[in-house]
Amino acid sequence: MPHSDLLNSDLPRARDVETVALLADAARRIALPLFRSPALATFNKREADFDPVTEADRGVEKEMRAILAARHPLDGVFGEEFGRSEGSTGREWILDPIDGTRAFISGLPTWGVLIGLHDQGVPVIGALDQPFTGERFIGVVDGAQRHCSWQRGEAHQALTVRPCEKLADATLMCTTPALFTDPAQRAAYDAVERSVRLVRYGADCYQYAMLAAGQVDLVIEAGLSAYDIQPLVPIIEAAGGIVTDWQGNPRPWDGAVIAACSPSIHAQALALLGQA
Repeated sequence: MPHSDLLNSDLPRARDVETVALLADAARRIALPLFRSPALATFNKREADFDPVTEADRGVEKEMRAILAARHPLDGVFGEEFGRSEGSTGREWILDPIDGTRAFISGLPTWGVLIGLHDQGVPVIGALDQPFTGERFIGVVDGAQRHCSWQRGEAHQALTVRPCEKLADATLMCTTPALFTDPAQRAAYDAVERSVRLVRYGADCYQYAMLAAGQVDLVIEAGLSAYDIQPLVPIIEAAGGIVTDWQGNPRPWDGAVIAACSPSIHAQALALLGQA
């Protein structure tokens, strides 16, 4: 059973985590055959510039919504492709069927299926599934109880951020500096980039999973939509990391985001963002 370490009735949110696994399994069945397929149909959402959407994006979200309608019919759903369906329970599922569509249509395995659950406005479960590599990351935050897990096939392990305390020793990730369309934001980001040991680009949602897995120390981005970041928040927090906006407000819903492995790295980067 997927994520057997989390699907234990004694642990919090067990049935919700089971729902996440069902959603992610369904997404794999639809998305994976279309990845690197010459038959993939791609469309442009906007005339002004290229904002791609594929049949995989739409097909995955439709199937996930059908599963939620059967298992949690009174919950709300908010997805990238089909908007918001209001519920009556105070719970809302957040879906990004293919986060990193540009990577998806370019054959790069840095895209992922993002699934989140908010309960009374609080993010309590987040998942990133990467069908091509077969990896699944799930974070559960329920009060003081926190669990973060990685699984590929039968292998699974708990995740935790690594103990990096100095910005000069840190690895920073960002999908692309082109996200910083405001000159002041770009100057702020550049100030942090000059202060770290190593910088890598182009990993989309996967970079946040690598933060939770203890492989990198800092992720800074801007221009994110709610469905780009909300499902990732519980993964980062459950692994011991911190995610805020650029003003230090916790649990950002959209916009400019900074995610860090430790309070020290977060404070040092945030100070530079503020100075710039």
